[in-house]
Amino acid sequence: MSDNADWPPIPFAPWKDSCAALHLQTQIVGKYRLAHTPWVNHSWHATLYVNADGLTTGLIPDGPGITVQFDLQRQRLVASCPTGESDGFPLEPMSTAAFDSRFKKTIAALGGSPEYHGCPNELPDPLPFAEDTTARPWDADAVSRFHRALVRIDAVFNEFRTGFLGKVSPVHLFWGSFDLAVTRFSGRSAPLHPGGIPNLPDAVTREAYSHEVSSAGFWPGGGGIDEPCFYSYAYPTPDGFAERPVKPEAARFDKNLGEFVLPYEAVRSATKPREALLEFLTSTFDAAAELADWDEDLTCAIGRKGRPRLVD
Repeated sequence: MSDNADWPPIPFAPWKDSCAALHLQTQIVGKYRLAHTPWVNHSWHATLYVNADGLTTGLIPDGPGITVQFDLQRQRLVASCPTGESDGFPLEPMSTAAFDSRFKKTIAALGGSPEYHGCPNELPDPLPFAEDTTARPWDADAVSRFHRALVRIDAVFNEFRTGFLGKVSPVHLFWGSFDLAVTRFSGRSAPLHPGGIPNLPDAVTREAYSHEVSSAGFWPGGGGIDEPCFYSYAYPTPDGFAERPVKPEAARFDKNLGEFVLPYEAVRSATKPREALLEFLTSTFDAAAELADWDEDLTCAIGRKGRPRLVD
């Protein structure tokens, strides 16, 4: 993927209502995956992944085996299984209750069990999906641009991921907070997390943060910051983290969020967006790792195409 590839504009305000609709829809699909997949450390079994068409669950062990995909270029929800059968429906203006109902019928038609927790997580004052009958818009152009942005971001996050030899997460989208994320682990246990995330069991939060992390990601907007932004934080937060200088110049520490942020627009408008984002990811990780005294041998050079990493 070339560095000068288009990073589309995705201002949050014009599509925030459509974004909220997509967020709730990903929660429904994500909860279906969660309900039918054995638990993997740090909830990695519940996430979605970016692909060329949109967002996918990967294969879910339910019925004959089912993959669900948000095709954000053709504006369809598609479910398919190894028998060759598929089913789905258009992504268009509708209520969350209507999406929930259509989704359950789609899964049942393929021989799956559309049973999952029926209420949103990590949102204030959640309304059960089946009761959320408010009509929601669907800005197809904004959704398509959001997906194209995720494709660019996913590529850089995966490149950054190659520079670490220790435990590191896949690049995946958490539907609770609706962020694309990649997380590195020091290998040491962390203090018990206090929990307290709205409408998320503390047991889930504490298992997610059972070990020291340096985590980076991307939000489309909302949740305390009303513009698309990259973020980076450490848990536990080492002393001096907020004061540590990081790159590029547009990056800053947000005291309310307790993490470094970098506006998407600053990356999009940079002469070299890939390099600007890698600077942010690398400098904020270095701040966390150096201040918390991570093992230096866990890091390595960024991976190169077609070349095995050299081992001394």
